[in-house]
Amino acid sequence: MSGNIFIYILIMGLVSYGIRVIPLTLIRRPIKNQFILSFLYYVPYVTLAVMTFPAITEATGSPIAGLAALILGIIVAWKGGSLFQVALLCCGVAFVLSLVL
Repeated sequence: MSGNIFIYILIMGLVSYGIRVIPLTLIRRPIKNQFILSFLYYVPYVTLAVMTFPAITEATGSPIAGLAALILGIIVAWKGGSLFQVALLCCGVAFVLSLVL
């Protein structure tokens, strides 16, 4: 088994390297297609959301508390609340609801 770990690390390194090198070698001109540009613009936000939202709902002992904090945080952020206000409110709501539920 210990010999296989080096093979796994090598394969992971090749995949990571390939993901970074293949676009550089295949795309030589600036991208002008609006669809592709808009797709590439939103990729970091979607990736962050996909990693963050499950962690928010599962961070407390009760997924309901996490979901309530998430919904309230979205509403406060949408209304123009600062990042500190949203974070403080979400932490407070998740804490109180995790004690109650």
